[in-house]
Amino acid sequence: MIMKKQCFTLLLLVMTTLTFAQKNQTPTIEEPSKNEFKINVSNFIIFKYLDVGYERILNEESTIGINILTNTDSKNNSDFDYYRTFSVTPYYRHFFGKKYAQGFFVEGFGMLHSRRSDGYYETSGLFIDDGKKITDVAFGVSTGAKFITNRGFVAEVYLGIGRNLTNTVDYDNIVGRGGISLGWRF
Repeated sequence: MIMKKQCFTLLLLVMTTLTFAQKNQTPTIEEPSKNEFKINVSNFIIFKYLDVGYERILNEESTIGINILTNTDSKNNSDFDYYRTFSVTPYYRHFFGKKYAQGFFVEGFGMLHSRRSDGYYETSGLFIDDGKKITDVAFGVSTGAKFITNRGFVAEVYLGIGRNLTNTVDYDNIVGRGGISLGWRF
């Protein structure tokens, strides 16, 4: 009989301890993913530019990021982008959506870029391209929207404009920024 009481007391003590331990456990809240890797597919299709980006989420309303663009076609004759050959573009984005770092955004960016000059001139009826490389710095603003699936697939569209601060002449002091990017939040 004493043995039964001891076993019953021990069993009751173990069950109380387990029940108490379960009540004190706090549920874990999963931290949202903070990193994104993206490729601007429209720049690749239209201009043959490889434009990749990384974005870091600071909080539910803001991110910082950087894009690196390089021209994969040395014979690109697009008048639209003034013969850009390379650029590094850091940016800050502020989001206005209800979801975590997605929806409508406004962006401020800086751009260090190199381009080939539009150095055509006529000599004795022949057109000659001196094609000098020019390095420039620009600042500007963009606006766009970002959409993210539950599994982390990212799609964004954005468009912006900036102004060159150095090496400018009247016809090439504006830079554009934009595209459709696809990527992954991890």
